[in-house]
Amino acid sequence: MTQSYRNPRAIVIVAALLVPIAAQAQARYSAKQTADIVQLRDERADITVSVMTSVSNAYEMVVKGQNVIRVQFATVEDFRARPGLNGIPLLAPFANRLDEQAFYANGTKYNFDMELGNVRGTIPIHGFLSGAKDWKLVEAKADGNSAWVTSRLDFYRNPQWMQQFPFAHVLEMTYRLSDGVLEVRTQIENLSIEPMPVAIGFHPYFQLTDSTREDWVLSIGAKAHWLLADNKIPTGETEPADKFFPDRKAVPLKDFDLDHVFGDLDRDAQGRALMSVKGKTQQLDVLLGPNYRSIVLYSPNPANARGGGGRGGPPAAAPAAAPSTPTVALTGAKETVANRGFIAFEPMVGITDSMNLAHKGLYKELQSIPPGGKWEASFWLRPTGF
Repeated sequence: MTQSYRNPRAIVIVAALLVPIAAQAQARYSAKQTADIVQLRDERADITVSVMTSVSNAYEMVVKGQNVIRVQFATVEDFRARPGLNGIPLLAPFANRLDEQAFYANGTKYNFDMELGNVRGTIPIHGFLSGAKDWKLVEAKADGNSAWVTSRLDFYRNPQWMQQFPFAHVLEMTYRLSDGVLEVRTQIENLSIEPMPVAIGFHPYFQLTDSTREDWVLSIGAKAHWLLADNKIPTGETEPADKFFPDRKAVPLKDFDLDHVFGDLDRDAQGRALMSVKGKTQQLDVLLGPNYRSIVLYSPNPANARGGGGRGGPPAAAPAAAPSTPTVALTGAKETVANRGFIAFEPMVGITDSMNLAHKGLYKELQSIPPGGKWEASFWLRPTGF
């Protein structure tokens, strides 16, 4: 007969050793909330991501004191008053340009009501949700593997939005910080009785702080360059990206004036496509998940008369009223180099004007969500060398 034996003292010692290990793992990540601002923290990687949940926008990603997102506002309250294209703004329900004041879906033409004022211009651009302040916090949490914050926008509740894009839907965005990498995940639920076209994108402005645009080198994981008309709308024709970039894996940014659309993305085993910018030692990788089918590169050469604002760049911050709720200070180091420059890697679900070009038979990759269905996509930001 075998007798089971346990040493109580040994159990106590092992338990005492395991508690600090578990506590250390748990303490690596945190999600701190102050009013509508959630700061995600990865202690080991020394990264802080600040998200304003009311606009579902990560306006800072600070790596060892250096912000990889260009900041064009003096305070968080300035950003709150006029978010514009600062941070990581969502472009929806359409990204970048349309070739007319209308879009096509399921064979039907939907004309915009230009009197509402939320869609503007002969060539409408960037949708109308980048500054929407109706997002609601779903959760902000951390565990031993990551820290995350999720916000939700009930698009269908706003009559003016539905007037312009009459597809009832709900958006959820999650920013998740894990192992030194930030994931930006978007989920859309189609509440309509018809398929809903998906033509969203994002417009983040990135920077490195160990050098300037003159020193940056890009790597572009895309094989096709979409040719554009004078109004920056794709013509439907493409050329090899290798014809545009002599070496698309080593592009000296100083030699290019970029406002271009690329597709046919190179994919790894997980279906991700890689774009990167490298300075002296710093590097930022942008990885696009499978449902992002194209990328817009925007970085005007400073020698160009357009400067940084020729394509709907971030507007000047508006004077902000005294805050009525608690807020937080910017956490990144103060910028000391004038005209450092930027590169906007714009993840796009489809190319510019994808809904209208698909209707014309010039674009074959337009995605849609069936009635009652859900769709999601992610991209990741991976800083190294800081």
